[in-house]
Amino acid sequence: MADQAVDPGGTGRHRKAAVPGPGVRPPRVFLGRQRELKELRADIARAGLDTLAGRKPPRARILLIAGGPGSGRTALAGQLVSDLARGYRDGVLRARLTEPGGEPVPVERVARDLLALLGVATPAGADAEELSGLLRTTLADRRVLLLLDDAADAEQVDALLPDNHACLVVAVARGPLTGITDVRPCTVGGLDTKSAIELLDGYAGSVRITVDPQAAETLAELCGGLPAALVLAGGWLAARPMSSVADLTKRLRAVPENPLIPADQWPLARAFRVAYEALPAGAARILRLLALAPLGAVDAQTASALAGCSVATAQSLLEYFAAAGFVREGAGGLVRSLGPAPRAATGSASAARAAATTQYGAEAGAGAGTARGPGRPSGPEEAGGEGAAGTGGPDRQYEVPGCLLPLLAAVLVAEDRPAEIQLARARMLERTVRLLHASRVATEPEGSAARRRLAGRPRALRFPSPEAAGAWLLDRQPALLAAARLAVADGDLDTLARRLVAALVRALTAHRGAEEAAPELYGLHGLVLDVAGRRGLHRERAAALLNLADLDVRTGRPGEALARYREALDAGRLAGDPYAVARAMESMGGAHQELADWPRAADWYGRALAQRLARDERADQARLYGRLGAVLTYEGRYGEALRNWRAAAAGYRRLGDLPGHARALSEVARVQEYAGRPQESLRTCEEAVDWARRAGDERLLAALQLRLADTLDRLGDPAAARLHRAAAEKLLRDRRAAEAGGRGEGEPKGGATGTPEAGGAAGDGTDGDADSDMDDSGGFSGGVSGGDTGGVEGPGTAVRDPLGAAVGAGQGAREGLKATSTGQDT
Repeated sequence: MADQAVDPGGTGRHRKAAVPGPGVRPPRVFLGRQRELKELRADIARAGLDTLAGRKPPRARILLIAGGPGSGRTALAGQLVSDLARGYRDGVLRARLTEPGGEPVPVERVARDLLALLGVATPAGADAEELSGLLRTTLADRRVLLLLDDAADAEQVDALLPDNHACLVVAVARGPLTGITDVRPCTVGGLDTKSAIELLDGYAGSVRITVDPQAAETLAELCGGLPAALVLAGGWLAARPMSSVADLTKRLRAVPENPLIPADQWPLARAFRVAYEALPAGAARILRLLALAPLGAVDAQTASALAGCSVATAQSLLEYFAAAGFVREGAGGLVRSLGPAPRAATGSASAARAAATTQYGAEAGAGAGTARGPGRPSGPEEAGGEGAAGTGGPDRQYEVPGCLLPLLAAVLVAEDRPAEIQLARARMLERTVRLLHASRVATEPEGSAARRRLAGRPRALRFPSPEAAGAWLLDRQPALLAAARLAVADGDLDTLARRLVAALVRALTAHRGAEEAAPELYGLHGLVLDVAGRRGLHRERAAALLNLADLDVRTGRPGEALARYREALDAGRLAGDPYAVARAMESMGGAHQELADWPRAADWYGRALAQRLARDERADQARLYGRLGAVLTYEGRYGEALRNWRAAAAGYRRLGDLPGHARALSEVARVQEYAGRPQESLRTCEEAVDWARRAGDERLLAALQLRLADTLDRLGDPAAARLHRAAAEKLLRDRRAAEAGGRGEGEPKGGATGTPEAGGAAGDGTDGDADSDMDDSGGFSGGVSGGDTGGVEGPGTAVRDPLGAAVGAGQGAREGLKATSTGQDT
C-alpha cells in the first residue's frame, strides 16, 4: 500500500544511468533503508523466547515493519522478501489485509485466496475459523514466505499465522501488533537526505540537482523524506524541464496548512496538492474519478467508463499518471504470488491463478513507457486505435497507491456534484456488465445467435478468443468481486448491481464451471439476498436462498440448508411463485433425506408432488415419484415404494423418455426383490433391459445387464448370469474404446455446456444478454427455474441407490458404472 522509493538505472549500488527525458518514467530500483534491512535480517537470526526457554518454536517467526502510508514500508518489505525468497522453496505469497479504501479485508476472504494460490480447494460458505485452520494445515509441511501487507490489527495476522517454524511472516502495519508475543517492530519514516536527493535526481536530472543542491535538500525536507511525496515532486519536475527545483519548493511552501490532516501525512498531502493542481482540468477530473475504481485497480476500460472518454484517450492519460507518480503499473489484487510458483494441482484453476498472478517486480514500480506532459493531452488519433478487450495497450493494469486514495476521494467530493459521481459509477458498472457479457458469450459456439449479436459491438467490448476472455476474467476477478460488493453496498444502484452480479455469475460459471466457482458464487448469491431483502423482492430472495441452501448441502451442511429452504418457501409464498414453492418443498425433502430422516423426506416430497400435479408438470411429477419411491424404500415401506416407482415409470414412458422408463423399471425390480418376490423382480429386470436396448443407451444397458446377472445368480441360474455379465463387460469395453478414441477433440468444460446460466444465474427467459431489461427476479432464479438442470441443483438430485449395488462376479466391470435411478440426474 505504501510507495516504493525509486532511482534511475543501476543495481544495488545505485549506478547512475542516462537521465530520462521529460515525462519518461525512470527505471525503478530500491533506494536506501540499509540500516532497516540489516536490522530485519538480524531479527531473523535472533533467538526467540521459545528458543531461549529450550522449546521448539510452535509458530512462524514474524518480522514487523511499522510505518505510515507513503513511507515506503511496503517497498521495504518487498525488498526484504526479494532478498530472502531463495530460502523458501515453496514460494512467496503476499496478502493485503486492508482494502485501499481503509476497510479491513475479512480473514475468510484472505485465507480462501491464499489457499487458491496454493492449489487447495475450499468449501463454499466456510467461515474464517474453518478456512484459517485449513490454511495452517496446508502450510504445516511447506516452507513459505508470507508477506501480510497493511495489517489492520493483531487478530488478522494471528489468524493467518502458520503453525510451522520453517515459514516466515513479514507483516506491515501502521504500528505495533499488540497481542502477538516476541515481535519487534522495525519503524520506518522518511528516507535519508542522500537517498531522497538520489530519487529526485532520477526524475529531474542531475543538472538541476547539481546547480542548486541546497534547494534539492530543502525539497527533500519539505516532502518529509516520504517516497510517495518525493515521487510526486519528481514527476512534477520531469514534466517541466524548464522549471528549477527552487520553483517547486516555493510552490510547496505556498500551500496553506490544513489542520484536519495529521502532521505526519502533511508532506504527502502538500506534494499531492501541488501535483494535482498542475494538471489540466480534464486530466484532473479523470484522476479524481479513479478513486471510484474497486480496490484501486484501474485499466483503460475502467478509466474510459468513469470519464466518458475513448479507451485510447484513457490509456494515454493513465500512462501520464504513471509517469507523474499518481498511479503505478501492476495488478491491483489483494492476494498474489511474489516468488516461485506455489505447489498447485496441475491443470486446475488454482494452478492457473497462481501462474497468472503478478510476480514480484510490478510492486517495485511502473513499467517502461512514456507519457506526455499535462500541457499536451493526447487524443485517440495519437494513441492509436482502440484494441479489442484483453489485447494490447488497453489491457495494461494500473493501481492507485493506497496512500493517495483518501486524497483523491477528498478532492472528488469537494469538486464534483454527487449526481456526477453517481453517474460515473453507473457508467463504470455498465461497462463492467458489458465486458462480463462478452466474456461469457466468448465461450459459446461460433455462429451462435449471441456471438453474432456481439460481433456488432465495438472491438473494445469484444474478446478475440475464449482463452483471452478467460484470462481477462481471471486477472480481474478480485476487482470484479469488489465491484459487486461495492455496488450492492451503495444502495442507490440496485438495478445495476443485480445485473452486475447476474453477469458475473454467468461468466464465472461459463469459464470455470459451477462446482469450481462455488465459493465465489456463494458470496454473490449472498449479495443478491441483501438486495432482495432491501427492495422487498420476494421471488429473487427465494431464488438466492435456494441457491445458497443448495451450496450448503453440497458442502455437507444440511442443517443450515434446511433453515434456508424454509425461508425460501416462505419467500416463494409471499411472491406467489408456485414453482419456487414446489422447488423449496422438494429441496427440503432432499435435505431431510441427507439427514436420514425418511418420514419427513417423504412428507416434503409428497407436498412437492401435489404442487406439480396441480400444475400438470409431468416431467417433474415423474422425477418426484421416483424420489418418493427411493425414500420409502429406505424406510422399508415396499408396497408404497412400488406404487411410486411404477408411477414414475409410467410418467417417463408417457414423456417418451425411454432411458428414464428403463431406470424406473430397474428400481421396481429392486424393490420387488427386497419385498421377497424374486420371480417378479426377474421379469421386471428383463423388461428394463429390453427398454434400455430400445433407448440405445449402452451405459444404462450394461448397468441393467449386470443387475440382471446378479439377480440370476441369486435365483440359481449362473449360466444365464455369465451370459449377461459378459455382454455387459463387452459393452463397457467398447464404450471405453470409443471414449478413448474421441478424447482429445476438445469438449466443453463441465458446467459451461450450453447452459451459461448454470449455477443459479438465469431464469428471466432471456439469452442472458447484459443489455436486456430484467424482471423482478433480476436474473438470479436459476435454482428455481431450471429444475434439476444447471450447476446448482436441489439436494434431491443426489438420491442414493436405496438398495446398494449387488455384489457378484461382475463387480470389476461395475466399477466404471454409476448407480442409476430415476431419482438421479444422469
